[in-house]
Amino acid sequence: MVSTVPANLVRKLQELSDQYDQLGRQLLEPDALADHRRIRDLSVKRAALEPVVSAYREYRLTLQQTEELEAIVTEGADPDLTELAREELPELRSRSQELIERVQRRLVTTEDRAVGSLMLEIRAGVGGDEAGLWAGDLVSMYQRFVATRGWQAELVDSQPGPLGGYKQAILRIGGEGVFSELAFESGTHQVKRVPATETQGRVHTSTATVAVLPEPQDIQIDLDPKDVKEMITTSQGPGGQNVNKVATAVHLIHRPTGVEVRIQDTKSQSQNREIAWRILRARLYEQQKAKADAERADARNSMIGSGNRAEKIRTYRFKDNIVVDHRLKNSFNLGEIMQGRLDPMVAALIEQETARRIESL
Repeated sequence: MVSTVPANLVRKLQELSDQYDQLGRQLLEPDALADHRRIRDLSVKRAALEPVVSAYREYRLTLQQTEELEAIVTEGADPDLTELAREELPELRSRSQELIERVQRRLVTTEDRAVGSLMLEIRAGVGGDEAGLWAGDLVSMYQRFVATRGWQAELVDSQPGPLGGYKQAILRIGGEGVFSELAFESGTHQVKRVPATETQGRVHTSTATVAVLPEPQDIQIDLDPKDVKEMITTSQGPGGQNVNKVATAVHLIHRPTGVEVRIQDTKSQSQNREIAWRILRARLYEQQKAKADAERADARNSMIGSGNRAEKIRTYRFKDNIVVDHRLKNSFNLGEIMQGRLDPMVAALIEQETARRIESL
């Protein structure tokens, strides 16, 4: 019943219900229909709200039916009708409780599901050339996972390692639910295995760090273009005959924070500039969100704002063919994980975080 649900939760759910209807109207506006990117953004946001709104509306309907049957029982005017009402009430009350619990589970993940694209940065850590090879393996793992989800992934920047793999790689990934499933990948990924460069069969420990940066809308972050120093330079490193001759690399420096972005992967200066600005916005958003989260001393940093890349979240043990996720305190089949089949681990992480968020409501 309504009285058993906190008033602030009811208000929040009603706001989301109204917002869902408003997004539906916006999708039909001529300006939106003429802009495929706006249509996509509105659709992702509405799709993120749909599960919680539909469950909330079903809950309200069930609650209304419960109140009507309770009124019939109280009046007792028709014995047969009263008896039927008494029989149906337990099931309706149970259904109402089930629905409000489902609403709460979906409510705490709605914000994550509204993020339709992100930047996934992978950097080689300790371990020399082997760390670069490990970073390359992680890139392949995530690309396979993205393919199973039907999302879109683009390698927007990379710095190859001397023996293969990457010193750094940035993937831009887009699709419905992309952030809600990948947010928990931020942190240090440690591998224990015999490197290809090892001649005596000794197991080495190497690391790579992963940062998952939600890609915000321009209006979501405090970014004045006047605060950004932009430089156009020649590309660095190995390449074709035009490398180091044609100025296509874009180097951005955000003066107030010192955040830097350098993109040189494509031969087009305009493409490199667009990618560089996207990454700069994502990094600044992560930084601003982390600052806001840090001010909430009574709550753990959210996954959006964590940025704690030094935290070892997972160890991949090739000898034992297992992956240990230290947050879950559970292990998974390494062969399956490296093939991009992350589903069991992702589901467990989402369940763990959802339970934590529900407790903090």
